[in-house]
Amino acid sequence: MRKVAAIHDLSCYGRCSLAVIVPVLSVMGVQCCPLPGTVLSTHTGGFGPAARTDLTHQVAGTVEHWAGLGLTFDGIYTGYMASTQQIQQAVEVVERLAAPQAQIVVDPVLGDHGKLYSSMTREMAAAMGELCTHAHVITPNLTEAAILLGQSPDALLDQRGTDVALELSQQGERSVVVTGVTPEEGYTGAVWFDHTTGQVGTTVAVRAPGDYPGTGDLFSAVLTGGLMMGEGLERAVGRAAHFISRCASYTAALGTPVREGVLFEPLLPLLLGDGLAMDDRI
Repeated sequence: MRKVAAIHDLSCYGRCSLAVIVPVLSVMGVQCCPLPGTVLSTHTGGFGPAARTDLTHQVAGTVEHWAGLGLTFDGIYTGYMASTQQIQQAVEVVERLAAPQAQIVVDPVLGDHGKLYSSMTREMAAAMGELCTHAHVITPNLTEAAILLGQSPDALLDQRGTDVALELSQQGERSVVVTGVTPEEGYTGAVWFDHTTGQVGTTVAVRAPGDYPGTGDLFSAVLTGGLMMGEGLERAVGRAAHFISRCASYTAALGTPVREGVLFEPLLPLLLGDGLAMDDRI
């Protein structure tokens, strides 16, 4: 069984971060080894100020213990970081614990809707850019893509993302998946560049009503699981996009409050085997 070290926060209530990543990777046949940098009482999307516990020292101790045991990981998948020190710790994990041919996936959690998250600083954005140089695949939304490119966070919101994906690829050295692209009304999508094939494409899925927190984590978790299963980038992006669409439609149909996140748990069996039937417009 392939092992992935998942370096994220843990929100104890609300469907995001490690609360979705662990079950998704598990059902896809991947051993998820969580490495939380911060524990929050809830996610930050609608529950008011969350109680936080910083686990930076715990991360350092865990990395030393894992290294002392000679552990290595077939994949390293990173998300939200609470400080530049935690971002540097993620770089250390990549450098010390990645197995040969490991897949490094970085979700550069920095902002959305044209602005940095309130907990992010310009120094953290620069450090995240450094972490991205170690990645084989990065999954920014349009706001994060602009930040990584040194542009105004709202500069790319009206773009379709193809040129952005290519510009972020380090001259074709890494794959890029730009999420939150709106190819046409009623649909959402992701623009991707696959560094292994040189191909660029857009994956389209039906957009369900509601702007649910945690869908970025869910998307990147499914994408990572697909890559670890040996799928190509196009197939893994399609699997992730259509799973999010199904989960959001299911959640909206039940009238679940948006702040609860998407009800993915009953739909996890869709990720087994060949999984979802993909839209033919990929």
